[in-house]
Amino acid sequence: MITNQGRNQREIDHQEQQAAPAAAAYYVTAKELAGRIGTEVPEELVSLKNLIYSSPATLSYHSPGAEGYGVKRASLAVPGSVLLLVAPACCGRNTAALSSPEYRDRCFYLLQDETDIVTGRHLSRISDAVREICGSTETPPSVVIICTTCVDALLGTDMERVCRKASEAAGVPVIPSTMYALTREGKEPPMVSVQRSIYSLLEKRTRRADAVNLIGEFASLAEETEIRTLLSKHGIRTLRELGSCRTYEEFLAMSEANFNLVINPEALPAAEDMHRRLGIPYLTFRRLYQPDKIRKQYELLGSALGIRFDITEEEARAEAAVDALITKHPEVSLAVGEWMNGSPFETAWAFVRFGWNVSAIYGTVTEEDRVYIEHLAEHSPETRIYSNLSPTMYHYACGEVHADVTIGQDAAYYHPESRHVLWNEEHKPLGFRGLEGLAKVLSEALETEVRA
Repeated sequence: MITNQGRNQREIDHQEQQAAPAAAAYYVTAKELAGRIGTEVPEELVSLKNLIYSSPATLSYHSPGAEGYGVKRASLAVPGSVLLLVAPACCGRNTAALSSPEYRDRCFYLLQDETDIVTGRHLSRISDAVREICGSTETPPSVVIICTTCVDALLGTDMERVCRKASEAAGVPVIPSTMYALTREGKEPPMVSVQRSIYSLLEKRTRRADAVNLIGEFASLAEETEIRTLLSKHGIRTLRELGSCRTYEEFLAMSEANFNLVINPEALPAAEDMHRRLGIPYLTFRRLYQPDKIRKQYELLGSALGIRFDITEEEARAEAAVDALITKHPEVSLAVGEWMNGSPFETAWAFVRFGWNVSAIYGTVTEEDRVYIEHLAEHSPETRIYSNLSPTMYHYACGEVHADVTIGQDAAYYHPESRHVLWNEEHKPLGFRGLEGLAKVLSEALETEVRA
């Protein structure tokens, strides 16, 4: 039974709700954000200072059903490796990719109960589990990767020591990896850590002047990438990528490289380790979509190697594809997400330079994005910047920002009324062919009917 006092209070609450402004997704314009990177970034854009919202736009790579290369699948990129996941049952659910026949027989589980979590007694069972795995497989694994979760991170478990003990017990290499999501924006996020672990398996060998590694991705680059051909014209006969290694011996042969070419910043700590341990120097070559910046990278790479790359034809092809796109579709509004092959901020700035309007960017702001945000602030000040992981995105109204076309699967979710280019293939683009490919698929998308 509701008393008069209760009824009156309910009416007051209702009136306050009606008077309160409707909740909305937080965003900041490029103009407002410029100059605040690294010092006063709004807390709504910093996931470490908020609850993390697994929106439908991010669920595919922030959940136990993650697609693409998460920590578990990345660990299995080493040929012949097996994965031992040490975790509570709730964390042990497979990713969609790991349920495929390719990985099904390479995943093992050591489940933790409440007593394990409190006392850490599961650590004494890891060596036995590794021995059991090695004895149960038809072919002994090349390496066992022990994947732990936030449980052992919070316990402060010395996984390096645990892995050394397990390796001595089983007679195979054992290395650690972790799925501790709270370090995503720390100094060594999980995907950085797993790269370091993987390349720690390499041992020093005689280096070959004609061998180079491409490191940073877990699948090989897209076939049409021009950098392979350009390097081969200058005597680089052996170009190795983790995703192209079919045997463990092929993987170990990466120790013979004259230098590493880092194509993803996540691999920089691994490259530094390889330089220190194996004497292999490294150069960087980023995934960019501004033609002059791509050209500059080739010039810097050539200068470091003492050669000159003939990129005239490749640059002309890319610029022709961009010119055709902009000429045919001169007034386009674009939204860019972070689930795509590239930096959403660099990509947005590239298309502003091409003459398009960028209405929204969905991504995690880092110090590296400062230069792009400053350019956007000057030339596209009203571009909205959202964080996919902000709890306020619960209130995002799909289509609240107009976009004729989107890049990235997360941006596609937010704009069901638009045309979409997902651009998140596993075999990733690079260089001028990457820009050419993106321009062509955007042109194709703009010429199709909109399907929500």
